[in-house]
Amino acid sequence: MTTGTKVFLGILGAAAAGVAIGMLIAPEKGSELRARVKNAAGDWVDTLSNLFVKGKEELEELGSTAVDKGRQMKSAAEEKVNRMKESIS
Repeated sequence: MTTGTKVFLGILGAAAAGVAIGMLIAPEKGSELRARVKNAAGDWVDTLSNLFVKGKEELEELGSTAVDKGRQMKSAAEEKVNRMKESIS
């Protein structure tokens, strides 16, 4: 995990804790508090789901790029071997 990812997750966790503490301290009815907690949790789930999807897409793109680079390297190595064989013959 990169430093940027760790910082982002730390900020996200701190924000979630702040929201939860703020909701629990706020003077309001239990039913209203439960509704706010439910809505806030739903928002966090949506945000995290979107982050997960974006991360998955980026990982797939990275994998595809790595495969392409690997094929290019293999092709270049095969070319060099063939040239060496020809020069030896």
